[in-house]
Amino acid sequence: MGTEAASTERFLREFVEEFPEPLSPEDPLPLTPTSGRIGVGEVRGESLDWAQRLLAARKAPPLLTALLCHTAVTELLKSDLTSCHCTTDPEQEPILLQSSSVQRILFSKLWEVVFSWHQTPPALPSGPSRFLLCSTHAIRNMRRKMEDRHVALSEFNQMFGIQDGVDRGYYAVFDGHGGVDAATFAATHLHVLLGQHEALASNPTEALRNSFSCTDDMFKEKATRERLRSGSTGVAVLLAGDWLHVAWLGDSQAMLVRQGDPVTLMDPHKPEREDEKQRIEDLGGCITFMGCWRVNGTYAVSRAIGDFDQKPYISGDADCASLQLDGQEDYVLLACDGFFDTVRPADVPGLVHDALLEGAGEVDAVAQQLVAQAKAAGSSDNITVLLVFLREPALLLHEAGHPPRPAARLPPDGTPAHRQDAEGGPVLP
Repeated sequence: MGTEAASTERFLREFVEEFPEPLSPEDPLPLTPTSGRIGVGEVRGESLDWAQRLLAARKAPPLLTALLCHTAVTELLKSDLTSCHCTTDPEQEPILLQSSSVQRILFSKLWEVVFSWHQTPPALPSGPSRFLLCSTHAIRNMRRKMEDRHVALSEFNQMFGIQDGVDRGYYAVFDGHGGVDAATFAATHLHVLLGQHEALASNPTEALRNSFSCTDDMFKEKATRERLRSGSTGVAVLLAGDWLHVAWLGDSQAMLVRQGDPVTLMDPHKPEREDEKQRIEDLGGCITFMGCWRVNGTYAVSRAIGDFDQKPYISGDADCASLQLDGQEDYVLLACDGFFDTVRPADVPGLVHDALLEGAGEVDAVAQQLVAQAKAAGSSDNITVLLVFLREPALLLHEAGHPPRPAARLPPDGTPAHRQDAEGGPVLP
């Protein structure tokens, strides 16, 4: 039995042991919804988020998580959800649903799928063929609250049932301000809108751009009914086949490193950027300096999801860029301004190399060390770093003339251990 199949069988068995039967109406929910009510258009995103969090807490394998989420939510969306409506008046618009009721139905669907697969284990489809290995770390730092959110979804196709032969992975960082609601909403819904977009295969940049805009529109509905005032910058990367597509609002950034050299992917939106300044002034707004450059004396970014009190000066229109990959790319890094305010992109390759060398080629602590570097350099903001390695870290060290050395650890029998990489193969000498 392969490693993936064994992990799947073990998880399914443990889940059924923990939940031998579906929840009864009196049983407490396994998760607490972030909002008491959701709109009809939010059901898919919220349900996928609930299912992912439930499975992640139980350490489900990533590929199995994506397949379970997709199957359970598909079944949920086929269900009659009228019992979840917050009102019995069919004329009321918009229709709102009770989050707890939707989650209870979702859990029943998830339990049914897990129980069925436990009885008859499924033949798992293959996961992503491109080498994708993530390292992430996020800290609140000296801020009162943590308002960053991030998403790493290497199993993008499996999460949305896409079978067109094009490998896809999605990664994003959202940096909230004035509260975490906008960042949380974007991290929950933007990739879902992207996965359902009709232009995903034919025009990925348009799909990304439109998904940012739709997320902003959807959040406006939520912010209006719940009186929310927060905003969020965001940067999202879609790896599709041999192309990298990036879309962004504000000053969260993504950068690529190819054979040890940084490659610029984007220009962040800041009020002092000349074209942004001109756009805002043409609309009748102004840019003022109050410790930093701000739009109408308020926000220090010129584009964001939310911030509806300053629309259209704070634009919700994302910029996009695309780059064809040639197989020599090392990794892509996404981070909020809490990182890039104190760490120059030119310094990133050296920092990552040193972290890999110190960790003997392992990636677990790489993002953590980059976050520590930003903090040591003076950042007091929330800091989030997400690295997606596109080639074997051990190979990167080997090409740089510093092959990793196995950690000096012995197995219980005292014989030397052969360290393995993330795919179970030996590390290059």
